Amino acid sequence: DCLLVVDKLAQAGFAKINFAGGEPTLCPWLSDLIRRAKDRGLTTSMVTNGAKITPQWLDDINANLDWIALSVDTVDPDRLRRTGRTLRGNPIPMEEYLRIAKDIKKHGIRLKINTVVTSNTWDEDFTGFITQARPERWKILQVLPVEGQNDHSIGDYLVTDDQFEKYVERNRVVGSNGIAVVVENNDAMTGSYIMVDPAGRFFDNAQGRHTYSEPIIEVGVEEALASIFVDPERFLQRGGIYDWQTIEARG
Repeated sequence: DCLLVVDKLAQAGFAKINFAGGEPTLCPWLSDLIRRAKDRGLTTSMVTNGAKITPQWLDDINANLDWIALSVDTVDPDRLRRTGRTLRGNPIPMEEYLRIAKDIKKHGIRLKINTVVTSNTWDEDFTGFITQARPERWKILQVLPVEGQNDHSIGDYLVTDDQFEKYVERNRVVGSNGIAVVVENNDAMTGSYIMVDPAGRFFDNAQGRHTYSEPIIEVGVEEALASIFVDPERFLQRGGIYDWQTIEARG
């Protein structure tokens, strides 16, 4: 069924697909989905915390994966512990994140870094790490409350718009090093993504909560998509269109 969803998205004209989570590398058939998407002509991308990204994993997947977005909110061990961003109780050290970033690029996979700004990190200068990792794109996201999803636990991590903007202004200087800095506050993230859940349904967050379509494989892409809200203008305003094709595709 998951493979069929990928097929239907490609047939409907989607150009790019991004596998996210949770942590997508925990999905036993992730490589099958990425391979199918690539076979169907889609640009393929994945968001991961990096814990399972080894040279062997990259060897197995790299012909089919165009982009990896490495999710790194901070490399400060104490901040990582406070937010539970640990592996078996241990934070991933900065050197390991840098090793992962280097290996991704060595395998010809284009690198992004996604950073969610919370009350735990809004006052941080993250330019040192980003400059060393040198992603093509650095997406800075304001932590987003979603009713029925994280509203029971996110309160302590929320940041004000002013705190978020201060983080952005402090850190966006890395753009002078050729890194594209993409900023998404809560408004930019709301209603600007076409998302598919593990049950194969489109969903949106336009009303501050998730609204779901009928399953794509039951009603088709067009009918399912018509039942959710996506704002194309907001998608464009947040930089949703960029040079995401591989060098081979561009050539």
